[in-house]
Amino acid sequence: MPNAVPRPPTPVNEPVLGYAVGSPERHVLEAEINRQRSEVLDVPCIIAGEEVWTGNVVEQVMPHDHGHVLARVHLAGPAEVQRAIDAAGAAHQSWSTMAWEARVSVFLKASELLAGPRRAEINASTMLNQSKTMHQAEIDAACELIDFWRFNASYARDIYEDQQPPVSPSSMWNQVEVRPLEGFVFAVTPFNFTSIAANLPSAPAMMGNTCVWKPSRNSYVSNYRILRVMMDAGLPPGVINFVPGRASDVGSTCLASPDLAGIHFTGSTGVFRNMWRDVGANIASYRSYPRIVGETGGKDFILAHPDCDQDALVVALLRGAFEFQGQKCSAASRAYIPASVWEAMGSKYIEEVNRIKVGDVSEQGVFMGAVIDAKAFQTITSAIARADADPGCSIVTGGTWDDSKGWFIQPTTILCTDPMYETMQVELFGPVLSIHVYPDGDFERMIGVVDSTSEYALTGAVFATDRRHIVTAMEGLRFAAGNFYINDKPTGAVVGQQPFGGARGSGTNDKAGSPLNLLRWVSPRSIKETFAPPTEWGYPFLD
Repeated sequence: MPNAVPRPPTPVNEPVLGYAVGSPERHVLEAEINRQRSEVLDVPCIIAGEEVWTGNVVEQVMPHDHGHVLARVHLAGPAEVQRAIDAAGAAHQSWSTMAWEARVSVFLKASELLAGPRRAEINASTMLNQSKTMHQAEIDAACELIDFWRFNASYARDIYEDQQPPVSPSSMWNQVEVRPLEGFVFAVTPFNFTSIAANLPSAPAMMGNTCVWKPSRNSYVSNYRILRVMMDAGLPPGVINFVPGRASDVGSTCLASPDLAGIHFTGSTGVFRNMWRDVGANIASYRSYPRIVGETGGKDFILAHPDCDQDALVVALLRGAFEFQGQKCSAASRAYIPASVWEAMGSKYIEEVNRIKVGDVSEQGVFMGAVIDAKAFQTITSAIARADADPGCSIVTGGTWDDSKGWFIQPTTILCTDPMYETMQVELFGPVLSIHVYPDGDFERMIGVVDSTSEYALTGAVFATDRRHIVTAMEGLRFAAGNFYINDKPTGAVVGQQPFGGARGSGTNDKAGSPLNLLRWVSPRSIKETFAPPTEWGYPFLD
């Protein structure tokens, strides 16, 4: 007997290609990098499926070669943003009533395009636009986004099946209709992950919503290209409207609209709090209470016990802190290491970090590229300079920088005698790891320090061998991280395996890559049909 709800292909995680020297995938990617380097792309707004050229143009440059212009981007103003809102409204009826399996098929097709003929295009644009290495672009722009689309299609199916009420007496029929939200979803996306940038508008769209998408000012090229993949997969006009522009123009217009139905956000904690405040100020003007979903900052930790695996700890510190220049919300940026462990492995850690090659991400052997822009460069280097001048801090790796060609910062490690020092608390979003070395007997005390140091609660890791110490850390740090890792770096959550999100100052913890996120984009309707309605208004107790 067939299932009542059709089942899409069983999702599997996309294999990560290795890009070894001489491999076919590397040859194709390098050719695409060279092609994109040789052109200057013109990027329009996309509203109702049409290109909109505003004439208000900014240039997009490569972080590792900021004299090289990648694109000329036409920014939306308030008039274009309103057109995007109107286009989302016009598309809502046909898209929201389209069969769910027809909607998710668009994104399943997009996943196949990305896995095959468009893979090199999107990976190359992510490398050049966001200064990611081949490996970092592959696990992000290709694999994670493919996984989002495949797994979300399966989660959507389960939501439509699981909403059926269990009981309908013979005199009635009870049903539940899983509707999208009424209005448009405002997707505000970050520069650091092309996959997140595409998932934020596409996840609500799978559930029948239409969206206005504001991409980060630092990822216009890769985001525009991935929207083109969705359009080539059959996304109808107006379902996702692409409006690059200043926050003062895009955000204020969207948040003032009575049709705002939801916000899907990844970015800084401060910006998210300001948006939430603005929604609160406007709450009486909205048709519905907007759904607000956000993943924000992090000050992610690694806590080591004296009995930890020291070799594994070195790898976790290095990869967790310095892959993609530390520009991951999950990056390890503070660590707590017992004195005996640091004495034993500190020199090896320093030696390994000093082997990291920083430069153009398309060059062989480069592990780290440049930070995203001049503003980030200034923020990070100023913090390093303050630490260098502080007698309570010691810089043991890096501590130098050069912005003559690209915004390059060497992988920097700061030993902090004070576990509450600035760089132990404040998110820098760069290649800086702060380490506090603590007395071996203070492991349980350090759990409390880890829990109370930062306003964030996104990711964290504990390294220990004895299960009792692991259990103690898990219990003491229960609310300190939405994604908790045991003997592993606190980065690299995989869709379908580790749903991602944090609480406290790190967001609403609606777990991207799980059904929990998709449930935020529906508004169920209960339907009761009575087959034998009463014809008298009285009750027996009246007689």
